[in-house]
Amino acid sequence: MNAAVGIEAARPQRVDGAARIRFVTAPGGRTVLGDLFQRAPCRALFPCSERGDLTQAVLLTTSGGLTGGDRIQVAVELDADTRATVTTQAAEKIYRPLPTDEPASIQVSFTAGAGSWGEWLGQETILFAGARVRRRFEAEVASTGRLLAVESVVLGRIAMGERFEHGFLHDAWRIRRDKRLIWADALQLDGNIAHTCAAPFGFGTGVASATVVYVGTDANRYLDDVRRVLVDHRRTGTATAFDGLLIVRLIASDVAQLRAAVISVAGEIRSRAAGLPPRLPQVWYC
Repeated sequence: MNAAVGIEAARPQRVDGAARIRFVTAPGGRTVLGDLFQRAPCRALFPCSERGDLTQAVLLTTSGGLTGGDRIQVAVELDADTRATVTTQAAEKIYRPLPTDEPASIQVSFTAGAGSWGEWLGQETILFAGARVRRRFEAEVASTGRLLAVESVVLGRIAMGERFEHGFLHDAWRIRRDKRLIWADALQLDGNIAHTCAAPFGFGTGVASATVVYVGTDANRYLDDVRRVLVDHRRTGTATAFDGLLIVRLIASDVAQLRAAVISVAGEIRSRAAGLPPRLPQVWYC
């Protein structure tokens, strides 16, 4: 057998998944699916929404998780005056790669048009021991558009007694309004992660964290409401608002505690700002 063919055959298969979803306005003002592209292992489902809630898209990864060299790209576009929620079916699992593999890559881009209300409600990303991943969320929001976005990360398979103590995580946000960058943020964990997390400026006893961002000209109006919610959750996080941004940071030593806080905070924002039910899509409760 040709040696080159043998080497090629021995290389593990890697995924290059993509999903592109566009929402448009139907006659009568209802938000409907306008365009859809999907490439395995990415899939999008469109369940019936709960009464009084928004048009929904639920994303899933049919590969059962990601490892080194795997790539996922998701693009969501909301036309003017549309209102929609995009969420994930379950937590995303990131496995330990081979030593020669590049980090797994997860990239999400979200565009909210004029007068639109968009929601990106990603469930947790669970980092197995030794996992390596780059995750990036980018949003372009029109001056009269609004966006509620959630991303969470869990540092290890906590229920199995496993901690994410060595590996790599680069988690970045970029949010623009009318093409102008208004918020940029990044978290990087590399090398001896256990030491970094245990530092006074690190995670302490925390094993999971989340960021909730609301973009809207009325963002400052809901800061006190969110802070009251955080008090009810044992002060698992803190919130600040400026320049049309409301940013909430959450950290907890228990994953269920973090999840409950995310649901309460995001539910409070969508209820106050958009008059929506103070709950998240049903897949969050399964």
